[in-house]
Amino acid sequence: MADAVEFSIVVPMHNEAGNAAALAREIAAAMSGRSWEGVFVDDASRDDTRAELADARRGIPEMRIVSHRANAGQSRAVRTGVIAARAPVIGTLDGDGQNDPADLPRLYHKLVRPEAPAGLGMVGGRRAKRQDNWGKRVSSRIANGVRKRLLRDGADDSGSGIKVFLREAFLRLPYFDHMHRYMPALMLREGYVVEFEDVNHRPRTAGRSNYTNLGRLGANMTDLFGVMWLNSRARNPDGWDEL
Repeated sequence: MADAVEFSIVVPMHNEAGNAAALAREIAAAMSGRSWEGVFVDDASRDDTRAELADARRGIPEMRIVSHRANAGQSRAVRTGVIAARAPVIGTLDGDGQNDPADLPRLYHKLVRPEAPAGLGMVGGRRAKRQDNWGKRVSSRIANGVRKRLLRDGADDSGSGIKVFLREAFLRLPYFDHMHRYMPALMLREGYVVEFEDVNHRPRTAGRSNYTNLGRLGANMTDLFGVMWLNSRARNPDGWDEL
């Protein structure tokens, strides 16, 4: 099976009981007939997330469950899933069910299309009509505007959880907590091309967000300065040749 897997879908989850099983089944339906695997990473949930995933796995042979022994955050969960994944192309989406799994095949084909620009490393989803409350939308718009201006990464929506990228490219990126929000800038830093595609966004139907607007803002400012520093220290050799 490992040799046949073309697309690994990594789903980080923390306290997503009520969303976990339904999302797993949605992903399986969206990927029907394709060569894929789902790597669901439970980030030490304290509710029934793991039990729901185990129940869903009984009917989805492509599904794998990886569980952190201690809570480590979304970026670490994504990294754990990518390391565990067996395909050369990775798709991610948030575990809260707000990203639409039906968008994954389209993003995948955009990344691997024959006419793709050389060095294309990631296609990021851009939520065209966000289904969040007013405060979250406004704070996100401000943060995205500031980040885009300072990092020049071309990303209008870097917080979107749905992305498709090359596994090799991701593993070259520097890791830090919350780095999943800066993947366009980090991909560009490593010399890859990044493209974006409009995707669907849905209301949350169960549970609640693991972030607050204030907490997200504080972390974003610290991380933004860190990524600016990383960019200032980057030196790209424009590829390499073995003689």
